[in-house]
Amino acid sequence: MKTISITIPLTIKEDCELSSNERLLLEEAQQATFRSYAPYSHFSVGAAVELADGTIVTGSNQENAAYPSGLCAERTAIFYANSRYPDQAVKRLCIAARDTNGSYLDKPIPPCGACRQALLETECRFGKDIEVLLYSTKGIYSIKSIKDLLPLSFDKSFL
Repeated sequence: MKTISITIPLTIKEDCELSSNERLLLEEAQQATFRSYAPYSHFSVGAAVELADGTIVTGSNQENAAYPSGLCAERTAIFYANSRYPDQAVKRLCIAARDTNGSYLDKPIPPCGACRQALLETECRFGKDIEVLLYSTKGIYSIKSIKDLLPLSFDKSFL
């Protein structure tokens, strides 16, 4: 038997260490949390996507009484970006969330498995890494690629 360990590179940044583009993307993700429709969980998530040409697209979680019918902020943003700007690669994604009290989280929130898979498809589609910024009040995780969030991933090479 052989054991393999999988690790991912992760940088933790402070607000003051963000570039101006990263700062703008973070602010857009934070603002998107206020457009969330979360009457059931009261957990508001916002995502902002920066495209190769600098365009920023946002999304927020949209809940539904039939829970599987809702959609996460990350997929809302990435699907809109892919639909509206089909020729623009996604450069960077930022995610922010507020808890049931309306406060930003003190630890970064990662995308769910379904969002990771949808984001991976976009990364593969354009053949370019998507940097991920996960915001929290105690630091911002910076991850170089969706592949880092989804090791042993399933993609078109298996089909």
